[in-house]
Amino acid sequence: MTKIRPAVDSDIAAITAIYAHHVLNGTGTFETTPPDEKDMAARRADVLARGLPYLVLEDAGAVIGFAYCNWFKPRPAYRFSAEDSIYLAAAAAGKGLGRLLLTELMAQAERCGVRQMLAVIGDSANKGSIGVHRSCGFEHTGVLRSSGWKFERWLDVVLMQRSLGLGDSAAAQSPDEK
Repeated sequence: MTKIRPAVDSDIAAITAIYAHHVLNGTGTFETTPPDEKDMAARRADVLARGLPYLVLEDAGAVIGFAYCNWFKPRPAYRFSAEDSIYLAAAAAGKGLGRLLLTELMAQAERCGVRQMLAVIGDSANKGSIGVHRSCGFEHTGVLRSSGWKFERWLDVVLMQRSLGLGDSAAAQSPDEK
């Protein structure tokens, strides 16, 4: 049975392995050296310390994907805009699980006060990531041409965006301002 739940410390090894596959074989991330478990644990702790969701997708007791969001930029004016990250194990791709995971991430991010979810997608040929974001209501907002160099070639960055909750239809309030 497939389920989505908050990531816990014991998930770090599986998260690290999934991400390492994407670093070494894919263009969705522009990292070129896979981070180790200590680095991935620190990244997860950083997301959680900011009060944002970090989720895993589990099937038959095994972690087969993960997703999280983090503030888009550190300046205060961006405090309602978050960038999502979503990665699936190779065997889990193409089964609609990415959409399931992204949908839950958006729901949890909205509860945390996120009003704009941003996707910064490596490689304009990354049809899987572009497709899952489009299927979740994201709109194409731009392309940063040839802004990454990986696997001995230039890669674009595709920008997509989706409003959450009230989006920009009403004034925003931080949880500590209520």
